[in-house]
Amino acid sequence: MTAHAVDLGHVGKIFAAGAVTALADITLTVGAGEFVSLIGPSGCGKSTLLRIVADLEQPTSGTVAVHGKTARQARLDQDYGIAFQQAGLLDWRTVQENVELPLQLHRVPKVERRARSAELLAMAGLSEFARRYPAELSGGMQQRVAIARALAREPSLLLMDEPFGALDEMTRERMQGELLRIAGETAAAVVFVTHSIPEAVFLSDRVVVMSPRPGRISAVVDTGGRRRDADGDEIRSSTAFFDAVAQVRAALHGGVRAAAGREAR
Repeated sequence: MTAHAVDLGHVGKIFAAGAVTALADITLTVGAGEFVSLIGPSGCGKSTLLRIVADLEQPTSGTVAVHGKTARQARLDQDYGIAFQQAGLLDWRTVQENVELPLQLHRVPKVERRARSAELLAMAGLSEFARRYPAELSGGMQQRVAIARALAREPSLLLMDEPFGALDEMTRERMQGELLRIAGETAAAVVFVTHSIPEAVFLSDRVVVMSPRPGRISAVVDTGGRRRDADGDEIRSSTAFFDAVAQVRAALHGGVRAAAGREAR
């Protein structure tokens, strides 16, 4: 693997035969094991950018590399796991069978599948629910299953599009801690889309702030790379945390004002 999990060079995306410019001149690198959040106003292209990295959308211009490979090759090689706002579990499969699905599709022997799913469910704190069905789990537990499934093939990159957006605040904070623990244990790089400034700051090594459409990178805020095993409440009440939140908020507001100025001209 290369030193960078993701390399984006001057990426642009235009939809509807030139009618909508979603992204313009996005240049960004994400290091191996680094946690980077994308934040910006609705419609700024955060999810589109994530889908381009995942090879689910094609850029109109620029270059995309995942661990030194093309995005297509990285997808074929299963170099990343992906999780969305909805867990997307299969209702007719047990928790264990949902986690095993990527392994089954790649014809991993049953004994190995069971061992890997047991390992992941233990990591996610869900061992006792292995034989339950998704409908029997809370929303937060379903998301943990989805994250476990995304990690099934030990990807070196995890792509996440607002996976905690529908959760209540207490569950959301608990899941943030779980995600940091899992990312730390697996050493996976993470690209995480969110609308929440505190969430972005809490989770990330760097927060990438995007401007209103066409989405551009208006600022990158370094949060200081907090220790993954630190107490969450302690982090959220620290001066450094509030300072970083203020920096991201100022960058967001500045990007909105700049975009408004461009439109006025």
